[in-house]
Amino acid sequence: MNIVIGTPVRATAGRDKGSYFVAVGAHDGFVYIADGRHRKLEKPKRKNIKHISPVGSPVSVDGLTNKKLRRLVNEYMTHTDLQQTDTFDNGEVF
Repeated sequence: MNIVIGTPVRATAGRDKGSYFVAVGAHDGFVYIADGRHRKLEKPKRKNIKHISPVGSPVSVDGLTNKKLRRLVNEYMTHTDLQQTDTFDNGEVF
């Protein structure tokens, strides 16, 4: 799997499983991810490429700030959550 810088990703393993990030760098089988809130652009998290999943098309990272990154991740999470609906065991939507 090849992750392009600027790709929105979802963590599939680890402490941050299920969280959304943007790939801000890549090196030797690892991707550096940030969300602008817990993981800032100045100190991205190094994540094994096997432990993330791309969830959207790449965006431009030129001039990206932590504030813009937070907004981008938040918009993507909101859009994705609207597409998924959780249900109780009896089929009732919550």
